[in-house]
Amino acid sequence: MTERIPVGDLERRVGGEIGVSRWFAIDQARIDAFADVIDDHQFIHVDPERAGRDSPFGGTIAHGFLSLSLLTAMGEGVLPEIAGQAMVINYGFDRIRFLAPVRSGARVRARFVLSEATRRSDRELAARYAVTVEIEGGGKPALSADWIILTLLEEQVEA
Repeated sequence: MTERIPVGDLERRVGGEIGVSRWFAIDQARIDAFADVIDDHQFIHVDPERAGRDSPFGGTIAHGFLSLSLLTAMGEGVLPEIAGQAMVINYGFDRIRFLAPVRSGARVRARFVLSEATRRSDRELAARYAVTVEIEGGGKPALSADWIILTLLEEQVEA
């Protein structure tokens, strides 16, 4: 269940962990479907036999952009909803690093830390999250990112 909070409550949570998502399975079917969507069929992603033989990964791995694209789903139920919000927009990233491969069959989850909450106007709030995508049982995270989400408010909302 998504927490609904006033703008001021979010601003007071800067520097703290907001939450951790549920685990997401990264199986070969998901990797193959993503490869079809983005038209990237490199063998390290879609050919288990060749990837096992000719890559250093011992099998297929997910596209880095697959892990990144799951952030929206990972944030669902974790990132708070702002009272009075009209919509939320993915504003972009200032930094993304792919740190470790996600092997087919692995599970991943995201950890969200609110690093900044800035009122851009009476109706706009930019929230910056330091996000780490963890691999279950892995020593290194799959990725780290500095993600900016813009919340548009219905009307002027008091802190």
